Amino acid sequence: MESLQIAEWTILLHIATTFSMVGLIWFVQIVHYPLLDRVRREGFRRYEMDHQRLTSWVVAPLMATELHSAVLLIWYRPDTVDSVVVWVGLVVLGSIWLVTYTVQVPQHASLTMSYDPAVHRRLVSGNWYRTIAWTARGLLVLWTVEKIIRPSLA
Repeated sequence: MESLQIAEWTILLHIATTFSMVGLIWFVQIVHYPLLDRVRREGFRRYEMDHQRLTSWVVAPLMATELHSAVLLIWYRPDTVDSVVVWVGLVVLGSIWLVTYTVQVPQHASLTMSYDPAVHRRLVSGNWYRTIAWTARGLLVLWTVEKIIRPSLA
């Protein structure tokens, strides 16, 4: 595959996975996490274990592809996009991964033991960082797309 094709596929995958994650994180923040407190306590442990397992099937490939494409953009960056934009996007994505695996995952692990209203509140409130960060990434990707498309329209 030639370099131009790699660059095109990289940016397409990056756009698709970033916007998938932006939509998903808003759904999780506004609908999914707040409703966890409505699951019956006697079934909560099983619910949380299934939630983690099933969510991983959706989220892991998207997050991995987004990260992979963000790294590839270092080498296959469109000429019209400044390298600083690529690096800022990668740093924001790195912070999302860091918060996910150092804060959110341990909170979910705690909830698999039993429902704890305090942990649930921290899960919902702490997830605002990821929601805002992914939204910022989405805006950055939109700006990147504009930088790619505008020259071709001129």
